[in-house]
Amino acid sequence: MGLIRRIGVVVALCMFISGVIGYQQVFANTQPVVVINIKGEIDGAQVALVNRAVADATSKQARAIIIEIDTFGGLVDSAVKIRDIISQTPIETICYIKNRAWSAGALIAIAHQHIAIAPGGSIGAAEPIPTTEKTIAALKAEFSATANLRGRNVKVAEGMVDKTLGFPGYAQPGQILALADYQAIEVGYADISAVDRSVVLNYYGLADQEIVEYHLGTQEILAGWLSNSTVKSLLLSVIFLAVFAEIKTAGMGVAAFIGLFAALLFFGSQWLTGVAGWFELILFMGGILLILIELYVPGFGFFGISGISCILASIFLTLGGNMAAVTMLCISLAVAIVVFILILKFLPSSRLWAKMVLKESEDSGAGFSSSDDYSSYLGREGVVVSQLRPAGIMEIEGIQIDVVSEGKYIELGAKVKVVSVNGNRIVVRSV
Repeated sequence: MGLIRRIGVVVALCMFISGVIGYQQVFANTQPVVVINIKGEIDGAQVALVNRAVADATSKQARAIIIEIDTFGGLVDSAVKIRDIISQTPIETICYIKNRAWSAGALIAIAHQHIAIAPGGSIGAAEPIPTTEKTIAALKAEFSATANLRGRNVKVAEGMVDKTLGFPGYAQPGQILALADYQAIEVGYADISAVDRSVVLNYYGLADQEIVEYHLGTQEILAGWLSNSTVKSLLLSVIFLAVFAEIKTAGMGVAAFIGLFAALLFFGSQWLTGVAGWFELILFMGGILLILIELYVPGFGFFGISGISCILASIFLTLGGNMAAVTMLCISLAVAIVVFILILKFLPSSRLWAKMVLKESEDSGAGFSSSDDYSSYLGREGVVVSQLRPAGIMEIEGIQIDVVSEGKYIELGAKVKVVSVNGNRIVVRSV
């Protein structure tokens, strides 16, 4: 019996261990690998895509994030935003360079914990345009800090931006640094050369994981278009113009709805790209509320000034809170002021205004009257039936009418005469 009992305990223990291992495997397999495809120019659309995919990866507790990249470059500010999103996520990140990661794409690539590159692929060539001392210094610092964060040789990253540096054995001073696939592996800027995604997954132990892919959609394309600096400036001008119009007309009209729609587009696009948060949106709505309070509650300008300040602050923070944001704000505000002045000057005399405004009037010549005609009482006499102090009531042939004396008190029952009629104002004098 003792032997049978021991065998039973061993079997039960094995079953328990097998169950735990099986549970862990099932749980592990529920953690997907998120694959993000970046192809073409780096812009706001790509930022929106990465922001959405990384947020989903976090909510799904993804095992890893793989960004498959093939780009000649694009907007530096968009690349920096993507770099920040990748650097800040706690999820393991892998970049697979399918063909090339040049310029802004190189910054995105080196922000990952791991890099795989396809045969014939390349990375680097990140000299900024325009090539000024300021832009080179700024971008070189971004590349250097990103490489240092991931434990890579910062001199390689700097050589990709500043051609005066070069890199021994790969680029002479005066040549911008770009690395082929085998060179990237040699200097530690790639782990392996992989012909396709399956090799990447196998190398990093992700072959058995579920794959969830993300591609550019209509939402991201729209966000990218709205993130264009010219479009953003235009939307800001519309918002400012709507505020001016509402202050001028003191009411919620068409301008208010146009301005709110422009604000929805502006903040919506920034939300999708991960730039705007709840604080900026609440600050903007608070500014709108303060302006409405100013329109309907006398506040001696306090509520109006506070509202405009909140709106400007929310937009400033959404644009990045830097000098570029100040410049865009000033340009948009100036455009709105000029357009508003032109509207005030030319709209009243334009054909459009003539079609919008009703010209016909109901005058007395056409038989219309805004009040009763009391002119027939002029010169007639009657009796005061309500003391005139100086206003009161008199009666003429059984008809009672409201009258006012010439300023004197007239007793009840006194006889008076109508001496003046002006609209519905009837003036009487004691007889």
